[in-house]
Amino acid sequence: MSDARRDRLQELLDAVLADDHDDLGAMADSAHASPYHFARSVSAAAGEPPVAMRRRVALERAAWRLRGGASVTETAWEAGYDSVEGFARAYARAWGHPPSATPPGHPTATAHWLEAPNGVHFHSPTALWVAADPRAAGGAPAGAGAVTTVMAHHDLADTAVLLDRCAGMGREEWERARVPGAVLVGWAGPEESLALVLGRVVGGLEAWVAAIEGLEQPRGAEPDTVAGLRARLAEVGPRWLAVLADVERRDAWGDRLVDALCDPPESFVLGSVVAHVLTYDAQRRGLARVMLAAAGLGDVEVVGEHDGDPVMWLRQA
Repeated sequence: MSDARRDRLQELLDAVLADDHDDLGAMADSAHASPYHFARSVSAAAGEPPVAMRRRVALERAAWRLRGGASVTETAWEAGYDSVEGFARAYARAWGHPPSATPPGHPTATAHWLEAPNGVHFHSPTALWVAADPRAAGGAPAGAGAVTTVMAHHDLADTAVLLDRCAGMGREEWERARVPGAVLVGWAGPEESLALVLGRVVGGLEAWVAAIEGLEQPRGAEPDTVAGLRARLAEVGPRWLAVLADVERRDAWGDRLVDALCDPPESFVLGSVVAHVLTYDAQRRGLARVMLAAAGLGDVEVVGEHDGDPVMWLRQA
C-alpha cells in the first residue's frame, strides 16, 4: 500500500508500538513531530495517550507470553521493565493478580486484553487487533448479522459497478452468448450472456424480497436493458437491506417461509435463503467479469473499481 493511502491512525500506532520506541521522544521523532503535538494527535485519534497505550499493549503482550509458558523474568525484560518487581507491580495493578498467577493456555484472544477506549489490542507478535465499536455505522450489529450486512451491501454495490461497465454496450453485445452452455442453477436455465447473468442477480433479489414481504412475484423483463436493470436494482436494493435488518433485529434467521403454491408445499429457512442469494450472486458477478473480459472491457478504468474483492471495496468505502 502506498504512503498516500496509509491510514493516519495506523501511522500513529506504528510510531507508538514499534519495538525501539521506548519513550515519547522516540515515538515523536519517528512521526516527525514534537512530543507535544504527537501526544495530542494520538490522544485525539485513539482516545488514549501514547505512553499509556504502549504500556497497556505491552502488558497485554506480557499476559499472552505468560499464558504461553514464558517465565516472569523473561516477560518483564521483553515488556521493557528495568526490574521484575516493577513489572510485577504494574501487572498486578492492570490484571488484579500477580504475573505468577496468570493461568497457562490460550483459550481466546480476549483472555489477554485489557479494557481500552479505542479497541486496539495486542494480538500476536506480528499483529494488532482493532475491535469494532458496536456504536459505529449507525448501530450496526456486531455479530454474524454484521458480516451478512457487509456481504449484502457489497453484492449490491458490485452489481451496480458491473452494470455501469456495460452501460455503453449495444443491445447485440449486451445479449451476446459469451459463455455457451453456462448453467449455475439447473432450474434457472442457461446464463450465457451479460444480460442474463446480471438479470438473474436483480431478478432473484426481486423474487425473494417479494416472497418475504408477502407480495406478488414481479414479472421483470428478461433480458432487460442495462438501464432497466440499473433502475430495478436501485428500487429493490434498499428493500432487500431492510428485510435483512428486520431479520437480524428479530433474530429470525431460523424462521421458515412456506411456499404453498408448490406441490407439495416447500419451506425455506430465511438464513438459507440469504446464503443462497449471496452465494449465487457472487458466482454470477464472477461470471460477468469473465464475460466483460471477453468483450474487451476487463481492463476498463472505473473510479472506485475493486475487482469484486469485498476487502478492497470496504477499505475504499
